[in-house]
Amino acid sequence: MQLDRLDLRILSQLQNNGRMTNVDLAEAVGLSASPCLNRVKRLEQAGFISGYSAQICMEKIGDILTVFTEVTLSDHHREDFIRFEKAVKELDEVIECHLVSGGYDYLLKVVARGVNHYQEVMEGLLERNVGIEKYFSYIVIKSPFIKTHYPIEKVFGGKV
Repeated sequence: MQLDRLDLRILSQLQNNGRMTNVDLAEAVGLSASPCLNRVKRLEQAGFISGYSAQICMEKIGDILTVFTEVTLSDHHREDFIRFEKAVKELDEVIECHLVSGGYDYLLKVVARGVNHYQEVMEGLLERNVGIEKYFSYIVIKSPFIKTHYPIEKVFGGKV
């Protein structure tokens, strides 16, 4: 499926406010309501929209520790990557997992109640023997901002 500028505008608007009405969305992107709804359904069916969710202010719920963790695997066969990814996907505390190039293999974003909870998560992962050679932890002190949406029109706007 080829995306055009209107599709990109729809995606951009929906990621900023997934609860906006179809009428408001249509007005924001310059379409009438019916064609706009058809495009949204087409984008959903094609998998460009993978879901809708609420953004939760975790600080309102309680203190939370965020840790970025660099992980290096001891072996680099396809099975090693698959085994590691399967194991971390099962951990609710691991909210992001990225295979990266450079001096280590994976960058994880982990959330926990505190340092002890984080250490329990990592020790549990090490005990599962999923091929971790070493890991380094970076505790987040402050997050001045976290963007929750991608700059779709800036990145892809000129390429459609």
